[in-house]
Amino acid sequence: MMEKKLIDITATFGTPLYVYDEQRIIDQVDILKTSFTYPDLIFCYAMKANSNLAVLDTLRHQGIGVDCVSQGEMITALRAGFEPSKIRFTPTFASTEEIIFAIEQGIQLTVDSMQMVDWMLVNRPQTPMGLRMNPSVMAGAYEKTSVGHAKAKFGIGMNYVPALLDLIELKGLKINGLHIHSGSDILEAGQFMQAVEVLLEVAPKFPKLEYIDLGSGFKVSYYPGDKATNIRTLGQIVSDRFSKFCTHYGSPLRLIFEPGKFIVSQAGRFLVTCTGVKENGGITFAGVDSGFNHLIRPMFYGAYHTINNLSNPSGSLLTYDVVGNICETDTFASDRSIAQIRPGDILEFENAGAYCFSMSSPYNSRPRPAEVYFRSDGSTQLIRRRETIEDILALQINL
Repeated sequence: MMEKKLIDITATFGTPLYVYDEQRIIDQVDILKTSFTYPDLIFCYAMKANSNLAVLDTLRHQGIGVDCVSQGEMITALRAGFEPSKIRFTPTFASTEEIIFAIEQGIQLTVDSMQMVDWMLVNRPQTPMGLRMNPSVMAGAYEKTSVGHAKAKFGIGMNYVPALLDLIELKGLKINGLHIHSGSDILEAGQFMQAVEVLLEVAPKFPKLEYIDLGSGFKVSYYPGDKATNIRTLGQIVSDRFSKFCTHYGSPLRLIFEPGKFIVSQAGRFLVTCTGVKENGGITFAGVDSGFNHLIRPMFYGAYHTINNLSNPSGSLLTYDVVGNICETDTFASDRSIAQIRPGDILEFENAGAYCFSMSSPYNSRPRPAEVYFRSDGSTQLIRRRETIEDILALQINL
């Protein structure tokens, strides 16, 4: 999207504002579809990345499914028109109410604890389930998003495999799939395959499998020159390896991936207005009309978002700390070279389509931003109105 188009959008809808490019989302899905050659493969979008109904509708029309982590996400996916057969529920420490909801809706369930396995045997013994296994592999760019290592809360440790096999043989435990997800922003195919090999080593011990779910974690590029996962290379490696596995297993299982960030991250832009510039201690601060309540990734993960001055793109490069309006140290960027920023300028944060609005909050009683969709036909659509203080207060009870 060009600078003028984005500035025009802010003139109509104000800031702070999230803007998503529908065509970029479609293009990312096409890259996935053409990179993996294994025939029986389905992509289930990790909707925690961005759960706006308009985005989900676009993805549904691309023929992919969704991966959900809560009852709320399952309800949202159903509201977006996904058939239950295209929805997967992969929670951690889910309540029994959520488990029952998934089963009653006909949604594929993945359990990640022996406690839930035992519960299923007692309460839903005829319901097939998937198992989320913990491969004990450290993978990904951030410690907080490395979720497949030995001390992570996620998944069932491989040491429980003998007990699971006993339950299958002696109690009739119905396991129809195995799942892993080891982390986010995994750059190298070798690191991704490390966890895959752990799973494929134990999978032949499980009879009557229907699918293998390898999660996701594909890395995107955050700034010019930053490396991304070579999806085409990874796709060929995984497809070849999985085909050989299925030959050994004796059945052509379905292969599943759960990409989220890869599909929507680069399609998103976060637009803010500079509210002031000042200097303290030799640092020039550019303050904006937002904070970590709207975009927490830089503070929570140390994530990098390229920041552009749309109002003054040809201005002299100066060094800024770009900060928010929250009553804490909410720094979006430190020591960053950006075209001269003036009060009133519109700044653009790139890579704001994933885990940005979906992690927002009304902290400091500052309402959440609006969301706008730049459609593939060139039209612009408001897909979430700006939250108001009345929305924030609506659920409170006046004593």
